[in-house]
Amino acid sequence: MTKQNIIDKTIERLKTLPNEKVLEVFDFADFISKRYEEEILTKGMNQIISEGNNFDFLKEEEDLYGFDDLKEVYND
Repeated sequence: MTKQNIIDKTIERLKTLPNEKVLEVFDFADFISKRYEEEILTKGMNQIISEGNNFDFLKEEEDLYGFDDLKEVYND
């Protein structure tokens, strides 16, 4: 079944429902649409971050503290 067939059948079903049920379907479709948009934005941001070099300075950061800087060492 194609996307257009599904849309057409859904519209036909919606025509038989009372207004409050149609509103429920609309609210659900709106929720799914917003969640999908957020998913796309999140994937895009993750891709930009992973492909970018904005945080490369962290890879080259020197260690400021070492084992000798500890004042107390706890043993189990």
